[in-house]
Amino acid sequence: MADRGSLKFVGFIFATVTMAVMLTATMVVKSYADGVYTIEDTAFVRQ
Repeated sequence: MADRGSLKFVGFIFATVTMAVMLTATMVVKSYADGVYTIEDTAFVRQ
């Protein structure tokens, strides 16, 4: 069975990754809301 020190370290790593993903998602959503990014309608037309 793992000791508490190792479990705390693994928990810290998971928490750090989770916070990074949440921060990135928040920044992307805010950028879309502010109009920095736009979703273009690109239709492929066959010729």
